[in-house]
Amino acid sequence: MNFLRRRQGLLDAVVFSGGEPTLQDNLKSAVSEVRGLGFKVGLHTGGIYPSRLGELLPLLSWVGMDIKAAFSDYDKVTGTPKSGEKARESARRLLDSGVPYEFRTTVHPLYHTQDSLLQLAEELQQLGVKHYLLQEFRSHGCADEIVSNFADRELLDDAICSRIGTKFESFSVRRA
Repeated sequence: MNFLRRRQGLLDAVVFSGGEPTLQDNLKSAVSEVRGLGFKVGLHTGGIYPSRLGELLPLLSWVGMDIKAAFSDYDKVTGTPKSGEKARESARRLLDSGVPYEFRTTVHPLYHTQDSLLQLAEELQQLGVKHYLLQEFRSHGCADEIVSNFADRELLDDAICSRIGTKFESFSVRRA
């Protein structure tokens, strides 16, 4: 916190990110302390702990939520049973909170098809998501050769992006 105290007036916000910040038991107290210093607070999360996210939402200025896949396909992507249900519940809590957000999906041909991306977009639209972003997987620094080798296949052509984009108030694609 000493570092942040020295940055008061220089920084506007602090974003908690990492692997999954909601894994940290002391996250709520850290967020409260940072807010107490006058900073806005953002959170990047995969939504694996809906109740922890719910406790944090009143303290947050913004949330970036990673949506891995269509909720019915989550277990295949994460390897964790019922992870899609947890992500859906976190998404609902975030949307109900009124906290500004960005929902985003990192697209990889090993885990996604154009049809599965359309299904995901429809699910998010039905939940009430207004702001959605797709980002292409970047293989730089990825130690898994199988995952890296699939990264060259293009899924996000203009046609699919146009179809997905019509479902949201704001939609964008981050290219690798």
